[in-house]
Amino acid sequence: MPEFLLYALLAGLGLALVAGPLGSFVVWRRMAYFGDTLSHSALLGIALGMLLDINLTLAVTVGCVLLAVLLVALQHKQWLASDTLLGILAHSTLSLGLVVLALTDNVRVDLMAYLFGDLLAISSDDLHWMLGGLLVVMALMTVLWRRLLSITVHEELARVEGLPVTAIRLALMLLIAIVIAVAMKIVGVLLITSLLIIPPAAAQRHARTPEQMAFGASFLGCLAVLGGLALSWHLDTPAGPSIVVCAAGMFMLALSVPRRA
Repeated sequence: MPEFLLYALLAGLGLALVAGPLGSFVVWRRMAYFGDTLSHSALLGIALGMLLDINLTLAVTVGCVLLAVLLVALQHKQWLASDTLLGILAHSTLSLGLVVLALTDNVRVDLMAYLFGDLLAISSDDLHWMLGGLLVVMALMTVLWRRLLSITVHEELARVEGLPVTAIRLALMLLIAIVIAVAMKIVGVLLITSLLIIPPAAAQRHARTPEQMAFGASFLGCLAVLGGLALSWHLDTPAGPSIVVCAAGMFMLALSVPRRA
């Protein structure tokens, strides 16, 4: 197997394994637009990373984490409705990122690679960053799983039971921010949240417990990565969108299969 294909396979499968359980919380808590806001802000992180000449994955990760903290703080103030706030930040950060890139004269950027991903161009350094970040997210998810379930099922009851609801909610948003920063190279800024949403939505229809849905979402995500890479290899299609197309196909298949009583 060519080295670049091995790197792409490891990165894609690693992301799918983590995106399954994390994306389940995105679906349960109806946070899809929050994911979109973070993914749009990733372009601003790319622009600032190029301007400051630092590692782009690190720049995007820091940018997404800072935006997640800002979102939580602004939502806590309740000055604006959450969807209005998310809309303002999503489009403002995306536009600011494009403006900064346009003003950076001495830097040539393959913008399409960042918008739609370039999984087959992942280097060994990129792979190390991704797998390191994904391992951290997976470890924290394992530790926080029960607490995240508690605040998702009934936030007020969890607060009465003494759980630090705000801190746990912030932790979930930071985990989503890290995964979005890591996934940017794989499926691109515009398609990041699709890998967080489509496999869990497909698994939800046939799962009976939260754990079944999380494992099912990871499994379907891995199948989408394998199918997308095969499609890209044989038909010379872009890898990131091909993965999303395969995930969408599995979602439609899941809808067509009757649920067990």
